[in-house]
Formats: sequence, C-alpha cells, structure tokens
Amino acid sequence: MTGNRVQALLDEMRDHQPDHFAIVLRVREIVLQAGPSISEEVKYGGILFSACTPFCGVFSYAGHVTLEFSQGAALPDTHGVLLGQGKLRRHIKLFSVSDIEDRHVTHYVAAARQAADA
Repeated sequence: MTGNRVQALLDEMRDHQPDHFAIVLRVREIVLQAGPSISEEVKYGGILFSACTPFCGVFSYAGHVTLEFSQGAALPDTHGVLLGQGKLRRHIKLFSVSDIEDRHVTHYVAAARQAADA
C-alpha cells in the first residue's frame, strides 16, 4: 500500500512537474541506497524516509525541491548548505539535478542516516 502511494505521487509529479520529478527521483535513489532497511511513505505531501526513526524527506514546492532532515540541526554542516533556523530541522533547496552533486546531498543523507541509527 505504501509503495502504491509513493508511486502515485511520483506519477503525478512526472506528469505535472517533470523538472522536479527528475530531482526527486535522483534524491530518492540516493536515500534508498544509504543503507539497509530504509522505508518510505507519503507524508506531509512528500516522501518521508525512515530507518530506525524518520531521518529525511523530499518535498516538491512551486519553485524548488527540498530535502529536509528531521534532526538536521545536529548534523555537521561541512559544506555550508543546510538552511533553516528551527530547533531541529534543516533542509537543502534543490533547483536542478546538478544541485544534488553541487550541494553534496549524498554526504548529508549518509550523515543523517548514521545519526538516525545511533
């Protein structure tokens, strides 16, 4: 059932936001490769990823995609790309597929996954 909801969200995005679809698809691939036992579900209008606990989510907005980290304030911001001033969460704004590499998404996903497992 969860997989069907994720696929339905992706299908809708592919049809109506093709630029965002490419970003979300690549980010999703990176997150799912970050380790074993990662689950995904549609929540809050995007895809929320969990290991032992939820650790990140990818969300499409009108002008960009965000990769949001549940405990992002505790992550070391090695590359200076985390945005937000909240007590817990931080995010990375993505405007194109090339931003995924330029903003070191794989690094931050791995750090968030590792923190979720701790």
